[in-house]
Amino acid sequence: MKIQTEPIGSIPRPIELIIGIAAHAAGQLDDRGLQQLFDAAVADTIKKFEATGSPVITDGEQSKPSFATYPIQNMKQLSPDGVIIPFADEHTRQLPKITGGPFHYQTYADTYLQKAKQLTTTPVKQAVISASALSLLYPADGIDGYSRDQFINDLLNEAEADIRRSLDNGAHKVQIDFTEARLSLRLDPSGGLLKSFIGLNNEVLSRFTEEERKRIGVHSCPGGDHDSTHSADISYDGLLPLLFQLRAGNFYLEYAGERDKAAVLNSIRQNLQPGQRIFLGMTNVLDPRVETAEEIRDRILEAAEIIPVEQLGTTDDCGFAPFADDTSTARDIAFAKITARVDGTRLAETALGKTAVSI
Repeated sequence: MKIQTEPIGSIPRPIELIIGIAAHAAGQLDDRGLQQLFDAAVADTIKKFEATGSPVITDGEQSKPSFATYPIQNMKQLSPDGVIIPFADEHTRQLPKITGGPFHYQTYADTYLQKAKQLTTTPVKQAVISASALSLLYPADGIDGYSRDQFINDLLNEAEADIRRSLDNGAHKVQIDFTEARLSLRLDPSGGLLKSFIGLNNEVLSRFTEEERKRIGVHSCPGGDHDSTHSADISYDGLLPLLFQLRAGNFYLEYAGERDKAAVLNSIRQNLQPGQRIFLGMTNVLDPRVETAEEIRDRILEAAEIIPVEQLGTTDDCGFAPFADDTSTARDIAFAKITARVDGTRLAETALGKTAVSI
């Protein structure tokens, strides 16, 4: 009984790359030297990913500045004082804001995908940032000569192009990172902000055929940065009824880090729609302890009692290092956790196969 398993995306960067990024920012390393470090990190990441036995891999997002800001890197019409995202440990991340239009991506995600595919024959998935996250770049007080409606129209076109380019260039799956979904319920408990985010992302998804949407997924988690979160205390009960309205075929959900797993499974069962596959996080990326394959097997078997196996997959709770300067998780630990997830998924397949035969 086959159970699909996929990573989320980011992997902790080698220390040489982290030092190099800082040196480049300080003017102590030129562009060529930084690119050499990026290339070496991607090649090493893919080699280590293949060694885990994972049937689907990523490039580890080694050369992305962050999972969210890659499309606007080096954009000139930016100001640094945008939306602030607070985390539970009191550290923050701040988005920039645009100062003029028209809005266009500076980098599309398929540029990372194409480089990765040259280094492996294993299927590669590609993460892209959601239109809803980038909608936060538009300043609340507006921009003279460039209305919010104009910005949203440009944003929708660019978000569609980002997904389509990766699909056309052979991505196994395209994963839309939608981590602001759960956060939106903290900012607006009424759900109004989340509904607007869902509507915006559905405008993008509606531009793809049903077959294309089978290769498109949405990732939601409570954030995972420097071993802290921004919305872990927000219940899935408020999120899932709206999240599953997204016109995507796959959903990647944080699960291992949840305290009340039974409540999460029941909420998924109540809201899951036909044709949707749920990839449950089986490794807690905020916990340095490496799960055993047997633990993961048992966690999958518990989920399979509630969620139809044909709609069940496994993943990691979040990316392991979504920002380039995140060193909270050791690189070797991330790969060990992925290996455990892959092995545990295979053990669960065997157990479920034996159960099916006995029945």
